[in-house]
Amino acid sequence: MTRGSRHQIGRIARLLAASVIALAFFLPFYWAVVISLRPLGSPPPSTIVWWPSEAQWSNYTAIFSIVPFARYFLNSVRVAAVAVPLTWFFASITGFGLSRLPYRWRRLLVPLMAIMLVIPGVAFWIIRFRVFQFFGLLDTLWALIAPAFMGGNPLFILLFYWTFRRIPQDLYEAARMDGASWWQVWVYIGSPLSRATGAAVVVLAFVKFWSDFTDPVLYIFDTGKYTLPVGLQLIRQLDQTNIPLLMVGAVFMILPVLVVFITMQRVFWRERPTGLFPTRSRARRERI
Repeated sequence: MTRGSRHQIGRIARLLAASVIALAFFLPFYWAVVISLRPLGSPPPSTIVWWPSEAQWSNYTAIFSIVPFARYFLNSVRVAAVAVPLTWFFASITGFGLSRLPYRWRRLLVPLMAIMLVIPGVAFWIIRFRVFQFFGLLDTLWALIAPAFMGGNPLFILLFYWTFRRIPQDLYEAARMDGASWWQVWVYIGSPLSRATGAAVVVLAFVKFWSDFTDPVLYIFDTGKYTLPVGLQLIRQLDQTNIPLLMVGAVFMILPVLVVFITMQRVFWRERPTGLFPTRSRARRERI
């Protein structure tokens, strides 16, 4: 067997393995779509149903007459449309600034941010409530967007930090010698070379803000400002046995996430990430 044929067989095997894994993750969503097309009020099927005998596409319009689902959907779109770009910007520029700090400061701040990842979110509920109350953000969508101004999550900042640390430092030094400011270095060097990491952060941030249920319940009091997860919970409270209607809401929750992931996937295929985990030889030469 030649080297080319072995490479071709390995490529086919990897493709088959990836297809099986993708199918395993796609099947739950497909079954949610199938169940959502069953007649309203029907119980869950006792066996696997690959497609209903009579698809009830009217279920996708009926959900809007039970609760103001369109308003909830629009509120979620507004939050995600503002919060995701802000998260990418602040996480990227914070990670870049962190990577340019002297070693003694990085040795202090990087472990501190890693520690923040294990602190439960419930520990910040009261503090955030008081802060939002002080700035008059309670009962507004800005209370849901506010975490984006802090990078959304310490993980996002650390992802950018590790990426910027992997970029050859000579590029930064050459740009600085040519008279570029640090802002220009980030715009023209750091940001283009971290597109793969940026795409990952965009997907994770979208999932975070799109599926957030706790923050709207804590900081929003006007029912007209609720987001999609709260609307889905309201449908569940109104009729817990109406499984097809609940699956319709689940489809509306999942479909935008799939669209964002498929859109951002092009970046992963087009560009190879600069690397989140350094090799052993590189790690020995670099500190933190």
